[in-house]
Amino acid sequence: MTAEAADLKYGSISELLSALRARKVSASELLEHTIARIEALDGPINAIIVRDFDRARDAARAADAALGRGERLPLLGIPVTMKEPFNVAGLPTTWGFPHFRDFQPAEDALVVSRLKAAGAVIIGKTNIPIGLRDFQSYNEIYGTTNNPWDLGRSPGGSSGGSGAALAAGFGPLSIGSDIGGSIRVPAHFCGVFGHKPSLGLVPLRGYSLPPAPPVPGQGDLAVVGPMARTAADLALALDVIAGPDETRDGIGYRLALPAPRHDQLKDFRILVIDTHPLMPTGDAVRSAIGRLAERLERSGARIARASASLPDLADSARLYMKLLNAARSPRLTPGALAEAQGVAAALSPDDRSLQAERARGWGMIHREWLAMDAARLQLQQKWQLFFREFDSVVYPAAAVPAFPHDHSEPFDARQLDIDGKLHNYSDACFIWADPASTCGLPATAVPIERTPSGLPIGVQIIGPYLEDRTTIALAGLIEREFGGFVPPPALHSSK
Repeated sequence: MTAEAADLKYGSISELLSALRARKVSASELLEHTIARIEALDGPINAIIVRDFDRARDAARAADAALGRGERLPLLGIPVTMKEPFNVAGLPTTWGFPHFRDFQPAEDALVVSRLKAAGAVIIGKTNIPIGLRDFQSYNEIYGTTNNPWDLGRSPGGSSGGSGAALAAGFGPLSIGSDIGGSIRVPAHFCGVFGHKPSLGLVPLRGYSLPPAPPVPGQGDLAVVGPMARTAADLALALDVIAGPDETRDGIGYRLALPAPRHDQLKDFRILVIDTHPLMPTGDAVRSAIGRLAERLERSGARIARASASLPDLADSARLYMKLLNAARSPRLTPGALAEAQGVAAALSPDDRSLQAERARGWGMIHREWLAMDAARLQLQQKWQLFFREFDSVVYPAAAVPAFPHDHSEPFDARQLDIDGKLHNYSDACFIWADPASTCGLPATAVPIERTPSGLPIGVQIIGPYLEDRTTIALAGLIEREFGGFVPPPALHSSK
């Protein structure tokens, strides 16, 4: 096999590892191919905004030496990109904020250390929206990332640079993060795979707003997880980065995730949801989910379109909007916090709109947060009972495929077009992150179709808490039976 035959553009991790271990291509050759592709194609896409090619070349040479000694590591010689907020020693970490432009951490995030220990070659960082707050990926420091399928459209956010990099063939693995769909939406918009792990499964040390020290701990709602072009690559990467922080929970706890519930489609019990009580689903997404449900049923899976045991999605969405802004509230300045509290105080108690719930979340006092957390615990128990009846839920990742760029301000005044009708942008985007984010459930995004104009369409597969291998396994079965990632035509023919 020559280096060209190894499909260095779009090969899976397992395919590339096989070529590396058989010495049919070297880690240095694979890296140089990836660098050349980035330099040739990333200009109009703008996905890789921090490049670390010199150190990557050193790492690739070290990987070649290890391969020559017969070493076998899960990612030995594989080029990997990181979402910008992950600390990588010697590289800037800004979260898109101009005042952090010169901040450089002294040590790697724990996830980065685990990737390097597994042999990964870190080649750079991918773009984000400022403060990770958007379903587009642009900021004053690094500019705008464009969707490789249509440069006039968003690649998603906040892991939009990672989704775009994977679709463009800039390496087979990127590590993203997700508090409000930030892995799942870019996967859907860019036609790739992404996994939002169960809450707490992957440690967050070194993933924190500058200049906070990299201390161990678990955030509320937020997780970090892998994005790739195959379900199997998600599973491989999750095995590398998951597990308790050695300096905290890892002192006494060890990872022991259950095996997938099933290994054949015919054994899965799946609830398919294509609508929401508070937000419409665009026809392109809804009809694609309908066709997927029909294909799953023909393959023998037990499909339901409704269930009395499904928790109330409207109540769950309202709870999520409160918890989301409560989790984001530490970033507010004192002035912004006081303003947010004033807005919340002026709301009518009867106003249960999603906008109102977000407003209440910004200025929530601890007593109120504890009440919301108690409501979440009750909701988690309902999902636990639900998953005795079903193995997974197929759910929209977003209401529409990738939408045109909209950088208008103020942010809260934006609207999203869903089949010709305008809806509040935050409502229409964030609502699909619930229920997986609210209850800490695993969710795997998988591409299923493309629109007539060629834009990717994906879904998220939601599963029981800590049964991440079940959602990834079902994503893999859907990939095998109905197709998975397809490269953007204009880029597939490029070297």
